[in-house]
Amino acid sequence: MKGWGMVLAIYIAPKAQELPHSVDRIRVLPGQGLEGDRYATGIGTFSDREGQRDVSLIESEAIEAFERESGITLTAAASRRNVLTRGVRLNDLVGQEFQVGNVRMRGLRLCEPCTHLQRLTHPATLRGLVHRGGLYAAILSEGEIAVGDPIDGFGESP
Repeated sequence: MKGWGMVLAIYIAPKAQELPHSVDRIRVLPGQGLEGDRYATGIGTFSDREGQRDVSLIESEAIEAFERESGITLTAAASRRNVLTRGVRLNDLVGQEFQVGNVRMRGLRLCEPCTHLQRLTHPATLRGLVHRGGLYAAILSEGEIAVGDPIDGFGESP
């Protein structure tokens, strides 16, 4: 395994539409998500929609680029994604297995910005985060992830 990046922060929100708060470490459950998060308990805004969304990740580089281009501050918590990363291109992980700390995951699909995120943040987020809004991933093994954990792939780096 070759280290590609790392976890900068982890966010959960126990209730839908609540601003996520950071945690240093968290237990993750296959087919459910992050323990204590709204999606793990089935009460997230999009819980009733089809499609697995155990965990969502976003690149710190994407948030920084959005801020540079738009002049609008978007905190990692306001992005409403669970895991803030650095040093890994998440779009390249669609359909790929990877590991966060000791937890195996598989990239499912891009986590494109939506009108819900736009309503909770700023109108510019919808257009400004297209194709860089993050990644939905399936959790394949139970375990714990923590701030500072490496994000590694299997085989060549994407």
